[in-house]
Amino acid sequence: MPKYYFNRFQYLDFLIRTRATGNPGELANKLNISRRTVFEYIEILKSLEAPIAYDKFNETYYYTETGSFNFKFLKTMC
Repeated sequence: MPKYYFNRFQYLDFLIRTRATGNPGELANKLNISRRTVFEYIEILKSLEAPIAYDKFNETYYYTETGSFNFKFLKTMC
C-alpha cells in the first residue's frame, strides 16, 4: 500500500479530531478523493472501532470519544 494512503488517513484523523472535515463533498476536496471514497474511509475507521459521528448542524465528522490514530511505526527501547 503506498505511503500516501497512510498520510491521507492521518490527515483525515486530524480533521475529525479538530471537527474540521466539512461536509462529505468538502472533505472529498480536502483529501483529493471522491465522495464515495470519503464514505469508504469513514467506514474503515469505524471498522477499527473509531467512534465517529456526523454533526448535521455544523456539517462535520467528529469523534464521540477522545482519541486518535497513529499510523507510524514506533520504536521501543529495550
